[in-house]
Amino acid sequence: MLKATQVLAELPPGAAVADRLTLPFERRQKSRFVATLDSGRAIALSLPRGHVLRHGALLELEGGGLIQVCAAPEELSVVTSGDATELARAAYHLGNRHVPIELQPDHLKIEPDHVLASMLRAMHLTVTEQNLPFEPEGGAYAGGAHGHGHGQGHNGHDHGTEHHHHDDQGHSH
Repeated sequence: MLKATQVLAELPPGAAVADRLTLPFERRQKSRFVATLDSGRAIALSLPRGHVLRHGALLELEGGGLIQVCAAPEELSVVTSGDATELARAAYHLGNRHVPIELQPDHLKIEPDHVLASMLRAMHLTVTEQNLPFEPEGGAYAGGAHGHGHGQGHNGHDHGTEHHHHDDQGHSH
């Protein structure tokens, strides 16, 4: 079985991609698992924890060779509006709920959720279900390499930033 333990930032000069690994977002958040390459060969991944595999990422195989990660199409809710401000407002409300969200200039993508879809429709936005690749934002504290991932909240760790509320204006999550 092939084994990958390293993610490369870019294709080394003269190197070629040997195969592709197409996965939905949920699987691309995991660091240790066995999967099937597009060619049908098995691969074991043992990657640094906390790293999200993004579309186009390169996995270095033990013994040489490169595998390119591809975002698989998956069932998503696509949110649209003819009004950019309304779309930004929707992104704000989804962000307050810590929903993984992909931001595009003319639409948003989220994982299907009937409660959120009802909220967005009540805001006069259009919500449709489509089968598309999903590349949600990594988050403000992700540093570009990784995010909290789906299902991982903010409890139990400190972001190292301090903020104060004046005039008794607090907030909660």
